[in-house]
Amino acid sequence: MRVVVCGAGIAGLALAHRLDVYGMEVTLLDKAPGPHTGGYMIDFFGPGYDAAEAMGLLPRLRELGYDVTEVAYVDEHGRRRAGFTYSDQVVSIMRPDLERALREQLRVDVHYGRTVDSIENGGTLVRLDNGETVETDLLVGSDGIHSRVRALAFGPEERHLRFLGYHTAAFTFDDPELYARVDGRFCLTDTLHRCLGFYALRNGRVAAFAVHHADSPELPADKRAALRAEYGPLAPARIDQLFYDQVAQTVMPKWSAGRVVLLGDSAYAVSLLAGQGASMAVAGAHTLATELSRAPSIEKALSAYEGIMRPLIAKRQRQARRTARWFVPANRAQRLVRRVALRVLFRP
Repeated sequence: MRVVVCGAGIAGLALAHRLDVYGMEVTLLDKAPGPHTGGYMIDFFGPGYDAAEAMGLLPRLRELGYDVTEVAYVDEHGRRRAGFTYSDQVVSIMRPDLERALREQLRVDVHYGRTVDSIENGGTLVRLDNGETVETDLLVGSDGIHSRVRALAFGPEERHLRFLGYHTAAFTFDDPELYARVDGRFCLTDTLHRCLGFYALRNGRVAAFAVHHADSPELPADKRAALRAEYGPLAPARIDQLFYDQVAQTVMPKWSAGRVVLLGDSAYAVSLLAGQGASMAVAGAHTLATELSRAPSIEKALSAYEGIMRPLIAKRQRQARRTARWFVPANRAQRLVRRVALRVLFRP
């Protein structure tokens, strides 16, 4: 079987590896010029953790990951106001390091700087942006929440993205004092309308992510200026490797059409408020590859993959929508409820 996978992020790398293990011919594309370098610290757990264990990936993930003992909400003086400890079956790892671990075990070449330009014959003929045509049995769109493959096969993204009312950012910066205070913990600001979270990295830097209320999914022209305007003195003077996007979920009635199928955020982004995007990407890749290896036809494999994954995704998307107001409380009452609720939690 010949498979073209568009998108060499977490989902695409995991899928390419599994398809190759099963003896399939894989062409892996990514529009970026090279491996992705920015992104969040990920708390990797749930179904993806089990899939990574089955793939033999966990030892390397633990090696590249961080020993984070707890999540702590702190006030403007650094005092802990709420939080919970982590379970043993959680790996805290930077997104580029998770992709690195997946690339290390990959025997398939990644064609960087390439993406899909058009699709013909129900997805069996793929034209690339350099004019090259590739015949395939299956095209997989694993190219993220703003998927090119999804747009070509299913229509404009506004049909499929559910904006949740927030913008988010991730970046790194230097601050030795803050580094010492957050080392070994994931510290979040116990603030209203907006939230900053901080991790200490091995290189002495601090990784941060930000979430704040927004009226529109439209992104600002100057993202750094927008961050500084939103967070004021909480925003560092220098922001490196900035990622900025809307907080949204991908909601689709069906994940495949003909010989085109979507995977990961392209099909079912749960949003960072659910906390399991990477986990669902790896779990979905493992499931899709397994079904393609054993089903009597591609169509039955795609149906089985969606039948297994959709209930898991629907549950996590519902949870994210319900808990959004507690993640970024809009008033003091909501913040108080969050503090009380977190006292009874023992794991993510």
